[in-house]
Amino acid sequence: MEKSLMTDTQLVVSSSWLLQNLHNIDVVIVDCRFSLADPQLGKQQYQTSHIEGAYYLDLNLDLSSPVGEHGGRHPLPNPDELAQKLASMGIEFQKTLVVAYDDSRFAFASRLWWLLRYLGHEQVAVLNGGFSQWEQAGYPITDVIPQLKTANFVPQIQTQLLVDIEDVKNRKDLPTVVLVDSRESDRYRGEREPIDKIAGHIAGAVNYPWMEVTDSSGYSIPLTKHQQRWQNLATAEEILVYCGSGVTACVNLLSLEVAGIHTGKLYAGSWSDWISY
Repeated sequence: MEKSLMTDTQLVVSSSWLLQNLHNIDVVIVDCRFSLADPQLGKQQYQTSHIEGAYYLDLNLDLSSPVGEHGGRHPLPNPDELAQKLASMGIEFQKTLVVAYDDSRFAFASRLWWLLRYLGHEQVAVLNGGFSQWEQAGYPITDVIPQLKTANFVPQIQTQLLVDIEDVKNRKDLPTVVLVDSRESDRYRGEREPIDKIAGHIAGAVNYPWMEVTDSSGYSIPLTKHQQRWQNLATAEEILVYCGSGVTACVNLLSLEVAGIHTGKLYAGSWSDWISY
């Protein structure tokens, strides 16, 4: 049984909604499954079985650009290259509804959700419960890779949704700005650091762990819980959000939008960029 359906927000859609729209020509489904521990796994899972009609985008190859000295572990992709890939999936700019899914509690689907909005395409949602819940419901899965298409996708970059290290340094301590660390609490406190060379957090940041946005089954918490979660930050003029590399921070940015708070901005380089200087 699906909980906390929020199809009316058009940010999180249910499996039953997607089933009804599986052959809707104005809907394109994108599989974003990925494993940081095994970067090949998501693509392999997709090739084995995926939601009928879904295309695949890889976190490292499609939703990020190559790692450099600075910019963090998952720098943003080249906007024009991503736009070409989106067009080849039949995604018409500002027309097609994109439904992104993963199997990681929105971690990678939210990255695509944020990137599309950054490119100026607001018609995008994530699938509640992800692939596992779709499969458990007995809904259509396949190993057939859909054919590439042609569409018109010319991005209009929304620069106001993004901040860099200088923005964070200059604005994080202003009384109207809040800096949010999205990582697990023990990483925020510096007690554990499985990935980056230095443990801890950016001075002044408050901790809102990204995994609190969903339950253990990958379903979104109810709308009222999103609103309660962010109520102390609702009056901030800017909410600058980061994580380890700018991926799971997007789950918190999605949650802010669901809660009706539109002041969230991504520090894309995040902690891995911050400690590189």
